[in-house]
Amino acid sequence: MRVLLLGGGGREHAIGWKLAASPHLDHLVAAPGNLGLASVAEIVPSVAAEDVAAVVALAGQRDIDLVVVGPEQPLAAGVVDALSREGIAAFGPTADSARLESSKSYAKQVMKRAGVTSPLSIILQGSAAAGAGGMMLELVGPPYVVKADGLAAGKGVLVTEDLDAAVAWVGDCAAGRFGEAGNTVVIEEHLAGREVSVFAICDGITAVPLQPARDYKRLGDGDTGPNTGGMGCYSPVDDLPTDLVDRAMGEVIAPVLGTLAAEGTPYRGFLYAGLMLTDDGLRVLEFNCRLGDPETQVVLPRLEDDLLPLLADAATGKLAAGDLRWSRRAAVDVVLAAAGYPGPVVAGDPISGLDRVDDDVLVFHAGTRDDGDRLVTGGGRVLNLVGIGADITAARAAAYVAAETVDFPGKQYRKDIASG
Repeated sequence: MRVLLLGGGGREHAIGWKLAASPHLDHLVAAPGNLGLASVAEIVPSVAAEDVAAVVALAGQRDIDLVVVGPEQPLAAGVVDALSREGIAAFGPTADSARLESSKSYAKQVMKRAGVTSPLSIILQGSAAAGAGGMMLELVGPPYVVKADGLAAGKGVLVTEDLDAAVAWVGDCAAGRFGEAGNTVVIEEHLAGREVSVFAICDGITAVPLQPARDYKRLGDGDTGPNTGGMGCYSPVDDLPTDLVDRAMGEVIAPVLGTLAAEGTPYRGFLYAGLMLTDDGLRVLEFNCRLGDPETQVVLPRLEDDLLPLLADAATGKLAAGDLRWSRRAAVDVVLAAAGYPGPVVAGDPISGLDRVDDDVLVFHAGTRDDGDRLVTGGGRVLNLVGIGADITAARAAAYVAAETVDFPGKQYRKDIASG
C-alpha cells in the first residue's frame, strides 16, 4: 500500500514510524515531513499539509492508496473532502465533521444533542464578547476558563484566578489575537478532578479505542506558566477507573458518532476526547479530530497491532469492532522546547547529544532542521524523548537521562513529567 502522511511535527514522526513497521506498506510519502520522518519516508517539504490543491496533486502523482492526515489545519481546510472527490481514500474527518475541533461552540451543540455532559458554558460572539466578557466572567466565578472558539495551536485557552487577566484575554480574542479563531469566545465553568485523554479510531459508525494517556499542558513544573501545545505525556495511566475506556466509549464516543451519522456528517478518523473525571462523572473538556501531540508519541509505541490496516479499514467504513493488543511496557515523553516557547522562539541553535541517547529512548523530531552539516532548532517544541521501560518509573528515568544528554542553547523542559 502506498501511503501519504500529512504533517511535519512530533505526532507525524511517531505515526510515520509506526506505519513504516507495517508489512502492508510499499511506500510512505510525508508532506511536508521533517528530519525524523526522512529516515522512514520520502519527504516532500514543498507541499504544505493545508495546501489542499497541492496535496491532491501529490497524491495523484505518487499513485497514493491512502492519505493519513496528522494535524488539524488540513482537516478544517477540507483536504479529506477534496481527496474523496478524486476517489482517493483518506483517513480523517471531513471539514463538517472536523468542526468538533475547529469550533468549540459547535462541539458544545453536538454534545448537547448527543446527551454528552460538558462544563457549563457561555458563548460570546464578535464585538459583543469584549463588552460582555467581564460581566459573564463575574457570573461564572473563579477559576476563570476562557477559550478561543477556533483553532489556536493549543494556545487559545486561559485558566486563571485573576479576573482582570481573564477579561483582558476575552478582549484580546475579540481584537484578533487568534485571528478568526477568536471571533467567538467560550467562557466555561472550571471543573475539579483528574484530566485524561481517550482516543478512538472511527469509521463513521464503529469505533475502536486506543489506550489513554495523560499530558502536561503548562510550561512549568507543578502546572505553572502559560499553556502550551504539550510539554510531556505518559501511558499507561494507572490511577484511572478500570472501566474508564468502556465508559468513555459508551457515554461519549458512541453517542457523538451516532449523532453525527444521523445528521449526515459521519465521522471517520481519530477522535480525541479530553476528559475530566469529576465526583459527578465524566465531563468532556474538548474534542480533537486527530491524535494528540504529545500523546501520540507514547500511545503508538505501546500498540502491538499493525496500525496501517486499521486506518485503511476505517477510511473505507470497514473497521471491525474489537480490542487491540497493547504492550505492558510504559512510555514517558519529555518534550524539549526552544527558548521563548510558547511565545516567539529562537531558531537555528545547534543541537548536540542525540548520538549518545540510549536505545531504550525513542527520539521523535518536532521542530528541527538541517543547517548544512548541523542539526539545529527550527520550532517551538523541538524534540520528543520517549523513554520505554517495564514500568513508568523505568521509562521516566530513561527519558530524563536523555533530556539531560541532548542539549541546545535555551533548552526548556519540565522536570515533573509522570512524577505522580
